[in-house]
Amino acid sequence: MTAVVPARVLRELGRTEGGPEALRLLVHDQHTRRLLLLRAVLDAAEAAPEAVCPRRDLRRLRADWALLEAAERAGDSGRSVVRSLLLHPLLGPWAKRCLTGLTGPARTPELAWDLAHFSAVAAAAATRARVPFTVPLTAYDGLLALPTLGALRTGSRAPVAVDASLGRTALTLRRRGAAPVRVYPQADYGAWSTAPAWAPLHSLTGVTADSAPVPLDDLDPYRAIQTQPRPARLSEVNTLTDATRKQWLNAWSGTAELLALSGPHRTAEAAALLRCLVPLAAPPGAGPVGRDGPAGTDGTAGTNGPTDGPAGPVGSCSATRREAFGAVLSTTPATTALFAATLVHELQHAKLAALSDLLPLHHADATARYFAPWRPDPRPFDGLWQGAYSHLALADYWQRLALATHHVPLRDQAWAAHARCREQVGAALPALVGSPDLTPDGRRFADAMVGAYTRLLRNPPPKGQLARATAYVSTARSLWHQRHGPFRR
Repeated sequence: MTAVVPARVLRELGRTEGGPEALRLLVHDQHTRRLLLLRAVLDAAEAAPEAVCPRRDLRRLRADWALLEAAERAGDSGRSVVRSLLLHPLLGPWAKRCLTGLTGPARTPELAWDLAHFSAVAAAAATRARVPFTVPLTAYDGLLALPTLGALRTGSRAPVAVDASLGRTALTLRRRGAAPVRVYPQADYGAWSTAPAWAPLHSLTGVTADSAPVPLDDLDPYRAIQTQPRPARLSEVNTLTDATRKQWLNAWSGTAELLALSGPHRTAEAAALLRCLVPLAAPPGAGPVGRDGPAGTDGTAGTNGPTDGPAGPVGSCSATRREAFGAVLSTTPATTALFAATLVHELQHAKLAALSDLLPLHHADATARYFAPWRPDPRPFDGLWQGAYSHLALADYWQRLALATHHVPLRDQAWAAHARCREQVGAALPALVGSPDLTPDGRRFADAMVGAYTRLLRNPPPKGQLARATAYVSTARSLWHQRHGPFRR
């Protein structure tokens, strides 16, 4: 059933903004979908034949769920801990993989690993809620990841049995032939241990003073793009070194300030939507390929390729994953301004994907036939929409930053990026607003995008920056035409 989204909320989101009501609506719907997905996993396990889900696996799932229920009953803090874990962005890819495996015709090799991960989730929740337990866990591929806490590295590619028990102050992890590892949870995220085998989960400070810390997750086994083949524009996930972690911290330290300079709506959406950052390795190539994959077609949205465009320097990329609402994947930020731009860019993909789950905006098919000046290849209508929407927000971000900053090099960079994004959006909007495939809600949303684009024209960039941006889009159009022939406008 299509949800009822108030007209004012639709207009706010169409302008790439969104007040508290709009953000709460998107978050609440995505959280409801997550809980339903988790229920579907349990139901699928109950219904699966023995050959797909052996009874021992089912008994383990039931025991895990019972431990979660015990943690949830541990007062208000227990309920908050369990809910936070179940809604953690990277539990979405896990649940999707489990559901696919449990409903398939035969047991997949990965299903045992996937089902065992739920034991680690339950153990992490009970640890956070301070509910004593002793449970058997299994490490796969050299790693036992405990969400919000960290991971135990076993050094073995084969499955390793690990007994986990929570005492009064510490979580103890025991495996055959190794000394016990005692882990001490910290507030919110992370846990420390003197054992070299323990890798803590690191986090960044909240976007605002009263918002939760943001995990910088380079440990979760489900943080990678699970589709095959992986989008060519997106690099592999990365494990941070002390040096690269410091780069993240340095870039993050001024991000909130720049988001505030670009408008209170940017700070509000980051505080409400951003729940996890996943580091990516630098892409192997540095050629100027395009950006903005279609949401939902390959499990990703907003995949930025190695580019020197307005959201990243050569060798950068970023993405969101539709099943991991609240997570942003990104290479190590080069500067604070580009980090903030990446968040603006990717959170628009998250907003538009979440809104599209609530109500249909168009009925266009998935044929790739549209010109998008940020990509060399033809785009389907939904990909064009996603790209235009994220670039409209970028144009707004860079313009506000250019008008607010007194730092001349940053102002020049901001005007150049704004001009290019503005011209790219102007080239894409006619195909969107002229489409007969728009629903009435989609028409209102597109009209709000046009209104936001029109307001950008009130503060034009310097003439030189505008001329270069116009030439850039004109060249992109000519090259696209040479490669692909006539295109949809």
